[in-house]
This record gives sequence, structure tokens and C-alpha cells, in this order.
Amino acid sequence: MIVILGAGAFGTALAITLARSHAVTLWARDPQHAAEMQGTRENARRLPGVSLPENIRVCAEIETVETADAVLLAVPMQRLRALLEEHGARLAGPPLVACCKGIELTTGLGPTQIIAQILPQSPAAILTGPSFAANIAKGLPTALTLACTDDEIGRPLQSLLSTGTLRLYRTTDVIGAELGGALKNVMAIGSGVVMGAGLGESARAALMTRGFAEMCRMATALGARPDTLSGLSGFGDLVLTCTSDQSRNTRFGQSLGRNEAFDPTITVEGAATARAVCQRAAELGIDMPVSRAITALIDGELQVDQAMDMLLSRPLKEE
Repeated sequence: MIVILGAGAFGTALAITLARSHAVTLWARDPQHAAEMQGTRENARRLPGVSLPENIRVCAEIETVETADAVLLAVPMQRLRALLEEHGARLAGPPLVACCKGIELTTGLGPTQIIAQILPQSPAAILTGPSFAANIAKGLPTALTLACTDDEIGRPLQSLLSTGTLRLYRTTDVIGAELGGALKNVMAIGSGVVMGAGLGESARAALMTRGFAEMCRMATALGARPDTLSGLSGFGDLVLTCTSDQSRNTRFGQSLGRNEAFDPTITVEGAATARAVCQRAAELGIDMPVSRAITALIDGELQVDQAMDMLLSRPLKEE
């Protein structure tokens, strides 16, 4: 049995694809939402038009999960700590797989570090990479990275969570996988700003390329392997989120570029991550001009033309 905590679009999509070969329990924080999904066999709020297989049980109570083969944590990054602190006693035991991307704003920690801090006896892993919930739910081919420092735990998890259409690649470089997934959200906001402001696809390509250089610079400084950033959880995820309107971070950036309001009910992980990245980079003395500009745009400290001038006026140098 697989337990998935979080009935957003991604958690629901994972439940649908994994239900093809496993019994799945899907937990929704809101009891009314859980009842709706259980009754209608659809997540109309987050993933409309896709039916839930019969072997998915939806509930609003986190029961004892000792018999679960794995627990997937598909909640927003900034809510992960609260979930683990509230329900940690029920979650201890099976492997915990984080399915969120970002850096905790208050501590600068990644998902598996938070798990290790609160539930140190529980095996921790992260599932990340280029994916949209709608694609996974519809059974379209998707490849993701599963990162776990202990390969003896990572191997069975890779087999457990892979399906006919969801292919997982395994790594022990948890730092690289976490930072790739987190930092690309910041660059996706910047990419959206570029397109929203009408600066063109050439400018977007430049931002993605220089943003990727920043991603690699920070990740390797924190101990990541360069090849991880060049893989699915880094470069692959960057390409997907920076070039598709399905990305919430890109859509948020487009709103910034157009100077329009953005729906406050939509979670934009990259906004909090951008602030956390700049704080951490300042502490480490890492030069992150693109990330700083994006953060200033998010916080309303710069306008698009000012940010562009700031970046284009930097001293010329070798690539």
C-alpha cells in the first residue's frame, strides 16, 4: 500500500498512476474536499476531468501507516514542517518521499533535511523532475529523479514507484536533486517575467542559460554533483517550467511582467524559494545576480526595466 499526503494536483496525479499497480490511500487536509473526491471519484478542484481508480481511498484522517510501503509527502514546501510536526508520530516507520520543490524560507533547509530533523529514524527520499500533474494523470510518458542517500532504500523505492508510463532514475545526490528542483522555480518566474513584459524568446533563452549557471554555482558550492544539475532534476525541470504556461511559477512571472495581479490562492513555490536563495547566497558569498533581480521584482523593489538595466549593465566577461 502507498499513502499519499496531499490531494493537490500532483498528489492526485501520483495516486492515479500508482493505483494501476498498488492500493493507494490519498489524504486531503480538508474533510469536505476528501468527501467530495471519495463520492464523485474526481478531484474537481485541482485535477478536473480525470477519474480516480476504485483502489484509491480518499480520507481526511491520517491513520497509522506502519504497514505502508512508502508515504509520499505531496504538500507545498512551506507547509511540510507543520505537517510533519503535527502528524509525525503516525508517520514514523516507512520511507518518507518528499514530492515538493523548494527551500524552507525560515531555515534554508530542503525537504529531506526537514524530514531528517523532525523524524530522524525515518528513511527519507525526494521525488522530483520535469513533470506536470495533468500529464502524469493521463498516463503520458514522464521521467523523474528519485534521490535517496541510502541506495539500499532507493533501489526498492525506485521499483515501487515506477509505472509503465512513469520512469524513475535513481541517484544518491539528494542535495543536487533538491536544489535543482528548487532553483529552477526561481528561474521560471524570471522566464515568465521576460515573456510577460514582451522582451522576446531570445531574452528568455539568455535568462535560462545564465540562470542555469547560477543554479550550478550555488548547488556545487553546497555539495551537489554537477552531473545531477545537468539531469532531469536540474536542466530537464528548468526547460519544462520555463517554457510552458502550465507552470504556476511561469504564469506568476508573466503577471509580474505585465504588472497584473496574480491569484493569491495559487501556490507559487518559487517566490519563497527566491528569498531563501538570496539569503543563503549572501551568507556564502555566491554571486547570484539573476536570482537577486527576480527576488527584487517579486518584492516590488524593482520594475522590469530597472531589473533589465541592472543585469545588462554588469561588466562584460568570459562565459
